[in-house]
Amino acid sequence: MRNKPLGALFTAIFVLALSACTGAVRAPEPQPIPPTAAPAKSREPVVALVLGGGGVKGFAHVGVIKVLESHGIKPNIVVGTSAGSFVGALYASGMSAFKLQSVALGMQETDIRDLTLSSQGFLIGEKLQQYVNTQVGNKSIQQFPIRFAAVATDLESGEKVAFNYGNAGQAVRASCSIPNVFLPARIGKRQFVDGGLVSPVPVLTARDMGADVVIAVDISARPRNGASGMGWWSLLDQSINILSQQAIRTELAQADVVIQPSVQHADALNLDQRHEFLLEGEKVAQQTIPKIKAVIQASRERLASQAGAQARL
Repeated sequence: MRNKPLGALFTAIFVLALSACTGAVRAPEPQPIPPTAAPAKSREPVVALVLGGGGVKGFAHVGVIKVLESHGIKPNIVVGTSAGSFVGALYASGMSAFKLQSVALGMQETDIRDLTLSSQGFLIGEKLQQYVNTQVGNKSIQQFPIRFAAVATDLESGEKVAFNYGNAGQAVRASCSIPNVFLPARIGKRQFVDGGLVSPVPVLTARDMGADVVIAVDISARPRNGASGMGWWSLLDQSINILSQQAIRTELAQADVVIQPSVQHADALNLDQRHEFLLEGEKVAQQTIPKIKAVIQASRERLASQAGAQARL
């Protein structure tokens, strides 16, 4: 019986010790897990198709578009000068390449010819404006599914103007108003003439619009010998292109891919050659497809690398 108080004492000490240990060693409270930063997403390259001026030779643009579309290359931006603005507006409005070909091959000179007697030109340009608006469904440029700009020249200042909103037919008319052929296009208080005078292949405009990759189609005439045997239109065509050679070189140097169908010395007013021009556009575009795909892929990888670098900051 004398051991009972002692046993009770040891039991009490053991319980107190256990309680002390339990209070001293606490399980760590769960800490919130910091959210993992979402990796920066890499965007797809912005691809621009730039279509230069050159009269009826612009049918080569249609052939180029057909080939690009057949390979799944769809531009995010289309920019055109003169004939390039005409083809570009129809395409950017949502017209498929084959529909575009059908319209191009079915177009007649009477669809866009409205003669006048003037010291400034012999074509008014109103029928061209109406024709374009009809073909694009009377949509304004900002309603096009593909971003679009038509490049013209301010007659008074000589500055380049890129129409990227408003009346599509009016913009194309301004861009196509070849001096001494069309009357200057009046928009508001300003007058505009052919964009080829300042930007024959408007690559820089496409860059200004945010293009990562620029595919340029150059159908401009090159200066040639034998001017004495040229007709009136060929002489005018050569004169304009002599003046714009430096501008052409400057713009094309900023393009990633340059497509040059062999139509430079063709008659820019001969509608009978349109099918030939279209086929030439197809042929040369097909040859450049591997380069175009490689350039787009390189741009895609560059953008992915940039996105990864931003995520690590």
